[in-house]
Amino acid sequence: MTRSLSTSDIRTMFLQFFHSKGHLILPSHSTTAPDPTTLFTVAGMQPFKDNFMGAPAVFDGQASKRVTTAQKCVRVGDIENVGRTRRHLSLFEMMGNFSFGDYFKKDAIAWAWEFLTSPEWMGMDKDKMYVTIYKDDDEAFGYWTQDVGLPAEHIHRFDADENFWPANAPLEGPNGPCGPCSEIYYDRGPKYGDDTWGDYFATRESARFLEVWNLVFPQFDRQDLDENGQPVLKDLPFKNIDTGMGLERVASVVQDVPDFYSNDVFKPIIEKVAELSGQPYQGEVSVSHRVVAEHIRSVSMILADGTAFSNTGRGYTTRKIMRRAIRHGYMLGFREPKLFELVGLVVASMGEAYPELKANQSRVEAAMKAEEELFLRTLETGIQRLGKLLGGMQKGQTLAGDEAFTLYGTYGFPIDLTKEIAEEYGVSVDEAGYAESLEKDQQLSREGSKYGKSELFGGNQEALEGLPATQFVGYDHLQAEGEVVALVGGSERLGSLGAGSEATVILSQTPFYGEGGGEVGDTGRLEWEGGSGVVRDTQKTKQGVFLHSVLVEQGELKEGAKVRAVVAPGRAAIQRHHTATHLLHAALRAVLGAGVQQKGSRVAADQLRFDFSHGAALSAEELAAVETLVSRWVSANFAVSWREMPIAEAKAAGATALFGEKYGDTVRVVKVEGDVDYGGVAVSSMELCGGAHVTRTGDIGAFVILSDENVAAGVRRIEALAGEAATAWLRERLNASAKVAALLNTNPEGLEARVSGLQTQLKAAEKETAAVRKQLAEAQMGGGGGSAAQTRELGGFKVASLKLSGIEGNELRSAADRMLDSSGADLVVLASDKGLVVKASKAAVERGAHAGQLVGKLAAAGGGKGGGRPDMAQAGITDAEGALGALETAL
Repeated sequence: MTRSLSTSDIRTMFLQFFHSKGHLILPSHSTTAPDPTTLFTVAGMQPFKDNFMGAPAVFDGQASKRVTTAQKCVRVGDIENVGRTRRHLSLFEMMGNFSFGDYFKKDAIAWAWEFLTSPEWMGMDKDKMYVTIYKDDDEAFGYWTQDVGLPAEHIHRFDADENFWPANAPLEGPNGPCGPCSEIYYDRGPKYGDDTWGDYFATRESARFLEVWNLVFPQFDRQDLDENGQPVLKDLPFKNIDTGMGLERVASVVQDVPDFYSNDVFKPIIEKVAELSGQPYQGEVSVSHRVVAEHIRSVSMILADGTAFSNTGRGYTTRKIMRRAIRHGYMLGFREPKLFELVGLVVASMGEAYPELKANQSRVEAAMKAEEELFLRTLETGIQRLGKLLGGMQKGQTLAGDEAFTLYGTYGFPIDLTKEIAEEYGVSVDEAGYAESLEKDQQLSREGSKYGKSELFGGNQEALEGLPATQFVGYDHLQAEGEVVALVGGSERLGSLGAGSEATVILSQTPFYGEGGGEVGDTGRLEWEGGSGVVRDTQKTKQGVFLHSVLVEQGELKEGAKVRAVVAPGRAAIQRHHTATHLLHAALRAVLGAGVQQKGSRVAADQLRFDFSHGAALSAEELAAVETLVSRWVSANFAVSWREMPIAEAKAAGATALFGEKYGDTVRVVKVEGDVDYGGVAVSSMELCGGAHVTRTGDIGAFVILSDENVAAGVRRIEALAGEAATAWLRERLNASAKVAALLNTNPEGLEARVSGLQTQLKAAEKETAAVRKQLAEAQMGGGGGSAAQTRELGGFKVASLKLSGIEGNELRSAADRMLDSSGADLVVLASDKGLVVKASKAAVERGAHAGQLVGKLAAAGGGKGGGRPDMAQAGITDAEGALGALETAL
C-alpha cells in the first residue's frame, strides 16, 4: 500500500473518481428501506431497483445512466456474530457505481482496477490483487487477463453459490434479473496468515486474502426451469452494472489494521468505552467493547434517520440492537446509562458525510439514555438468574429448553441472547426443547431482528404470578368495562401510575386482542374517573393474562380502578385483512396446489403479509386467478362464523392449522359459510384461528395483491390490501396513470403506444444531438485539424490545448481523439465547463509522456480530481481556465 488514507478520504476519493467517469454523485438514501421488501436499506443498489428494471434514470431532475453513491446499509440477520468475527457489522457503508443500460463489464472492470491500483487514487500493489469470477464467465476472464493484465493464476472460477447474484439464482431462483459477479481480493501479507491463494479455493475463508469489491453484472432474466429441470437464462434487453465496495473493509486494508475495530472510525469509540469502563481493550477477545462500539454507531444512524424505539417493525429491531449493546455494557461494569455518551464520537467521525447525525444528535442521545434506563432495570435481575444457572453447570453440558423459555418470558431474553451468554460458559442450549415450550413462534423476517418480543414488557413474570386469566370479550365488543387487576413496571408490581408514566396494565376483562396468530395486538384508550391513557400495544401470556402497554396521559391510574376500555377504530381494518388472509390462503392452495403451506403472516390495519411455501414466482395469470377467487368470496357476501370444538373434530372436518401455532384440546375454528368455483372445483375456507374477523365476506371490500417476492429458499411472500386501503391504493394508481397520460397528451389506454413512440423519437433526437455536438466541437476547434487550438512546446512535447463550450463526456473524448489524429501534436488537452481530457500519442508515451499524471496536476488546479492511463486520462473540474493555465508548470 502506497497511501495512508482516512475512511473519509476513501469515501470522497471513490465518489470523485466515478464522477470523473461521468457518474452523477447522489447522497445516501435513509437507512429506512426505499421499498416494503425490507425494514432497512440493505444494499447500495436497493434505492435503484426500479432503474435496474427500466424506469427512467432521472434523479432530482438530473438524467444520468451512471450513478455513484456511498450508501449506509443495515443488516441484522447475523447480529449475534457482530463483535465476535472480523466480517460482521450491523451498519456498513457500501460504496457503489451503477450503470442503467450504459457501460458494462469491460468498463466496470477497467475502472475498478484503475481506482484500486493507480497511484493517483488508491495505489494498491497490483501484484497483490486477486479475483474470483463465475465459472462460465469467459468474458470477464478475458477482460481481467488481456485488458487489465492480471495473471491467470490470480483468478479463481467459482460456481453460482459464490459468484452469481442472487446466489444460486440459475437453479434456485428467484426469477428476474440476475447475473455473474466478479470479486476483487487483496493479499494483506504473511502477518495476516500463511495461507495461499490456492488454499482459498478450498477454504473460502481467509484473513489474509480480503475481498474489497464485488462487481455484479446483471445480464440475464432468470425464468422457470425448462421441462428437463434446467435453468432458463435469457439475455436482458439492456445490461446493468451494480458494484459494492464495503468502506469499512477497504479502510482496514488501506490503514493496514487487523479489522474494522482498529480503523480511524471505530478506534476512538472503543478507546472511550475502555475509558468509561476502566476495562482495557485487548483486541478480538474484548467482544463487549466491539459490540458496544459497533451497535452504538449503528443505532445512532438509524435513530438519526427518524426511526424510534418501538414494539414493532423497524423500531423493534432497533431496540434489539440497542439492548444487545446495553447487555455488553453491563458486562463491562456499566450500571447506569453511559452508552449515550458515545454518540458524539459517532457524529465526529461521520457527521460531515451524513449531516443528519449532527442535526439530530441531542434527540438520539436522549432516546438512547431513556432506553438504557428502561432496560438496565430488567437486565440485572435476568443476567444474575442466568448466571446462577450456568455457574452450576460444566462445560459441554446443555441448558434445558424449559429453562431457556422461562428466561424468555420472565426476563426478556430471546433464545439467541441466552445462547450467546451460555456460549461464554461453554454450555449449549436445548433449542428443540425451547421450541416445544413456546406457545407460538415469533415471526422472523430476514430484514428484522432474531430477538423475541417478551423483553419489551420488562421482567414481569414474577409480578404476574397468581393473576387470573383475563376475560376477553373482543370478538363481540370493541368497548368494555373492567377493573385494574395489576400495574406492572419492570419486574415490580406498582400501586399507581402518574401522568407521563408507561407500564403494563392488566384488566379483569378486555376488548383488546393480544398479539397472536400473525395478528398485531390492539391499540386504543383507557378512560377512568379523572384520567385517561393510551394503549400502545396488547400482548397475552400463555396463562391467558392480557398485557396492555399503557401511557397515562392525565390523572392517576390505581390498582382496583374501574376503567372503560375502547379499541381503536383500526380494528375494523385489521379484521378485514385477517379474513382476507384466510381467503388468500385458500385461493393459493386452489391455484398452486395443496403443497402450499403457510410459513408466516402479519395482519395489521395498513396491510397483510402472507408467507407460504412455493418454489417459483407466481405468473401474472396465477396472481389474477388468486385475486379473482378472493373477489368472488367478497361479492358473494357469505357469513363468517367461528366456534370452538375439539381439535380432533376440527381436523376431521378439514380445518387448516396455521404455521407456528400450538393448539390445546379445544380450538376455535373460523369458517366462511360458502364455497367459490375454480375450474369446476368448489373451494372452501376453514382454519383454526384465534384472531378477529369480519362477520360477512362482503365487509372485506376491495382486495388487491401488491407484490409477490422470494424471501427464502422455497418461500414466497405476498403483500396485499383490503377494504379502504385497497380502494385508496387503486385510486392513487388510477390518478397517477391519468396524470401521466395527460402529460403525454393521451388517455390511460393509449399510454403504452404513446411511450413507445416517444422512445423512438428520443433515440432519434439523441442521435441528432450527438451529431450537432460533434459539429459544435468541430466549429470550436476550427475544423478537423484543430486550428483554433493553442499549440506550444512544453517539456519537450508539442502540446495542443483548447477550451470547448457545451461539450462533455463522450463528445469531449471524441473531440480529443480527432484533434490528436489530425493536429500532429504529441499531447492534446481539451477542457470544458465540467470536464478535462488529456490524450497522448503512442510516440509521446514511449518518450515518457503520461496523460494520467498530467491530468491529475491540471485537475487539481481546476478544482477537481482525475486520473487515467499514460495515453488517455480524464477528470471532473469546475474551473477550465485554471486547469489550462497550469499547463506551463505541469510539464
